[in-house]
Amino acid sequence: MAIHRVEVPDGSPVFGETTSAFARFGHAPAVRSNGLLFISGQIGRRADGVPGKTAEEQTELALRRLEEILRLENLGFADLVEVTSYHVDIRENMAGFLAAKQRLVKEPCPAWTIIGVSGLAGPELLVEIQATAARPDGTARSHHPTPGSGGDA
Repeated sequence: MAIHRVEVPDGSPVFGETTSAFARFGHAPAVRSNGLLFISGQIGRRADGVPGKTAEEQTELALRRLEEILRLENLGFADLVEVTSYHVDIRENMAGFLAAKQRLVKEPCPAWTIIGVSGLAGPELLVEIQATAARPDGTARSHHPTPGSGGDA
């Protein structure tokens, strides 16, 4: 079974200086295996590392990060099959989350589980979103390495 760890390139306009968190926490942004892309939890930080001020803004930022990882693998939101989102103060922040989600994620919608939690990795974080995407044809991507991608098939 071939496993490919997806790398977000340095200087990404979406991730910016926050790419160092992957090394600090010891995980890949995503891992591709057997036609599936497993995306690590994405949080609502801007490229400069500053978190969004509201649940709606953090949700949009987290979804933009998710979208960027999908884009790096030539996928999009329509290729998502399962999403799990984690929410601090879920009842208070649900309206903002739903506003951003409905604005950005269109049909066909993936399976989605929403979980309330007491906290995330940083006290200012309100939402984290992890996901699994599938190649439309169910096959592994023919990977053509780009500089810094460390690509294998």
